[in-house]
Amino acid sequence: MSSIDVPLERGRFGQTARRDFWWVQPLLTFLGLGTFIVYSTWAAFQGDHYRFGPYLSPFYSPEIFSLTGEDSWFGQFPDWMPYFVTGAMLILWAPGGFRFTCYYYRGAYYKAFWADPPSCTVGEPRKKYLGERSFPLIIQNIHRYFLYLALVFLVLLSHDVWKALWFDNTFGIGVGTLVLLANVILLSGYTLGCHSLRHLVGGMFDRLAQRPVRKTAYDCVSCLNRRHMIWAWCSLFSVGFSDLYIRMCSMGIWTDWRIL
Repeated sequence: MSSIDVPLERGRFGQTARRDFWWVQPLLTFLGLGTFIVYSTWAAFQGDHYRFGPYLSPFYSPEIFSLTGEDSWFGQFPDWMPYFVTGAMLILWAPGGFRFTCYYYRGAYYKAFWADPPSCTVGEPRKKYLGERSFPLIIQNIHRYFLYLALVFLVLLSHDVWKALWFDNTFGIGVGTLVLLANVILLSGYTLGCHSLRHLVGGMFDRLAQRPVRKTAYDCVSCLNRRHMIWAWCSLFSVGFSDLYIRMCSMGIWTDWRIL
């Protein structure tokens, strides 16, 4: 059987034989992630309007320090703390690190921000590929440890939903309560469908038939994992909207309607 040697040549950046709109998906990803990064960074530096009644923005939960010392874990900000440090800056590194090292988001921002590559069979700007065994991409391997922190944050945010059911020690439900509840549900779908969690609960075994508990957990995580991209985007939107809703209500721009 004869063979033909085809020389492997790296195309110029953006060069491709594709005739479809291949650039639409990375462009939308760039706009979506870029908008969230800009807004979340701005909101994290504000240090104000993150509370309204029983509602607490997920950007500032848990509230480690506060300006007044009320409802925070350790009271007021200590005197030695720089003035530009806010409560969000003290905790956002944990959920932010979980998303930054997420297997789905890696592929998303590699294409959208680094053009590595912009899309399949499209020329890219780099000359060589070192893989994720060298700096800086080797830090992606700490994703599992950020998962442990993300699971803790789910518990904390769920407790915030419980507190959002009480208005002046009276049970009630407001629109903000439902916003925070939806946020926890979407974050749970995203976090509990994590590839690393799937491996931890059963992916390390060759056979799960003799481990019914692990198999059930594995099937549940696998079910969520099949829609991991959708959970990732919906939860990203819900986190940002939760902060925006509470911020707008705190500033008096929006009205929080009481349902019950």
